[in-house]
Amino acid sequence: MGMAQQRFPTVAVVGLGITGSALMALLARAGHRVVAVDVDEAALERARERARAAGVEGVDFTTRFADVARADLLVEAVPEQLEAKRQVLRRAHEVCPGATVFATTTTSLSVTALAFESGRMTSTIGLHFFPTAPEDGLGAVELIATPVTARALLDDVRELLHGLGSTAVSSTDSPGFVGGALTMSYLNGAAAMYEQRYAAEEGIDAAMTLGCGVPLGPLAQLDAMGLDTAHDTLEALYQRTGDRGYAPAPVLTHMVAAGLLGVKSGRGFHDYAGGPAAGDARTGGQAAVPRTVRTIGVVGSGVMATGIAEVCARSGHPTTLVARSGVKAKEALAAVGRSLERQVRRGRRTPEELAATTARLSGASAYEALADCDLVVEAVAEDLAVKRGVFGALDRVCRPGAVLATSTSSLPVVECATATGRPQDVLGMHFFNPAPVMKLVEVVRTVLTAQDTVSTALAAAAALGKRPVQCADRAGFIVNALLFPYLNRAVCMMREGVATADEIDTVMTAGHGFPMGPFKLLDVIGLDVSLAIQRTLHRTFREPALAPARPLEQLVEAGYLGRKAGRGFRSYDTV
Repeated sequence: MGMAQQRFPTVAVVGLGITGSALMALLARAGHRVVAVDVDEAALERARERARAAGVEGVDFTTRFADVARADLLVEAVPEQLEAKRQVLRRAHEVCPGATVFATTTTSLSVTALAFESGRMTSTIGLHFFPTAPEDGLGAVELIATPVTARALLDDVRELLHGLGSTAVSSTDSPGFVGGALTMSYLNGAAAMYEQRYAAEEGIDAAMTLGCGVPLGPLAQLDAMGLDTAHDTLEALYQRTGDRGYAPAPVLTHMVAAGLLGVKSGRGFHDYAGGPAAGDARTGGQAAVPRTVRTIGVVGSGVMATGIAEVCARSGHPTTLVARSGVKAKEALAAVGRSLERQVRRGRRTPEELAATTARLSGASAYEALADCDLVVEAVAEDLAVKRGVFGALDRVCRPGAVLATSTSSLPVVECATATGRPQDVLGMHFFNPAPVMKLVEVVRTVLTAQDTVSTALAAAAALGKRPVQCADRAGFIVNALLFPYLNRAVCMMREGVATADEIDTVMTAGHGFPMGPFKLLDVIGLDVSLAIQRTLHRTFREPALAPARPLEQLVEAGYLGRKAGRGFRSYDTV
């Protein structure tokens, strides 16, 4: 028997929703005797069925609260409502021996306040995680102590979590801790984006899974969590902090009132039972017949331009890359050639494919080379004046009916459109770096974009092997509008001493399944690029919470720009 089983041989789990059921199964598999308690017979039966289906044994299911008296550890996993949690802990204090340890799974409430209410200040701790199913495991779990929690008790609980295959990360008893504070504002932002008809539910989720590599899109994650749970958690965080980022999006209130709770009810933002989903947030009007796109032009010679040119030529389109000089054009074509050669060496392309792609790609230094292109994608420096100059030149040389697209990630697309005399033919096609690898393309329409222009871009992106997602011309589009406030909040959290950069990254990767923690991601993106995007969001929406975190500004001022400079939030070996 392991140390954790010796210290906590019997564990009571009170509340058998998503979190409680996951814990129940993991504890039983690890060899603990589990007392699973719920006042709802239907919930108890669902938990029994899940246990049987998973082959889980060693669980005593009961509706008798008095049965928790035999527990060495009691885990409260009831809904995120203060009074419900108070009642469980108070009742447990009445029936459990003095040696029983209490744990609350709250995301938004104060662990210290709940410990005081329970009558066991020194032996109540918080365990914060977001499992969605027992087989998912717990990853990283935030372990929250009160000011008087004994170190020996924390060590015992860490050992317990280790036995469940989890990493314990110590967090302060601040609103939302680390994972809740970062995740809930991000999810709430996605719900608000849906409510504002900015993009469809499928588009928002696809943008974040393909653009950021998160395991679940934010709206699907809300559905898995339960919209009622998400609403209660956000409301509690808002009441504690006054932070508008936590004020529940009205759509959540309406959906909960309508009984659309997500996976557990069969309908939420998505449909899980074959009927209509919560509603249609698609934008852009009726689809129109796309224009034919055979030849494609790319303006620029940097990493994004060469990546887009490679994608276009590789997909069978005659492609012309225009750079600001003949030398730059040759260097860009050489960069594409090196990329293709690497793919041949790795067995991803054949020599014949390399030759055919190279034959379809040409370079030039004059815009006139783009005169007959059906689609031209601008991918020059992220400077509005420069981009407007490019679009003015394209307007002069491109044929009537050609679609003109900007690859900007943060600037207003309409500003590019109004540099031309054909704004109806202009939109955004935001490719993600590296363009040959990343599947997402955000297709950004302005108020002046014609519907057949949008249809053409959507069809062209699909023909390039990409997943196009349509959205309106608003700062950050979908991905950056959700991603950068989350990154900025993480930096503020580090500055406030809630957790270290390493601890925050661990919670978000091991605990929440993000492919990179926020600090590693900021360093990879580049702190100067990140600061510029954050400033654009703040300038556009004028929300105090979007003001760039001071440590981000200070690092950029010092020239510490992330991985590319050898130092950012972390140091890197540049040799």
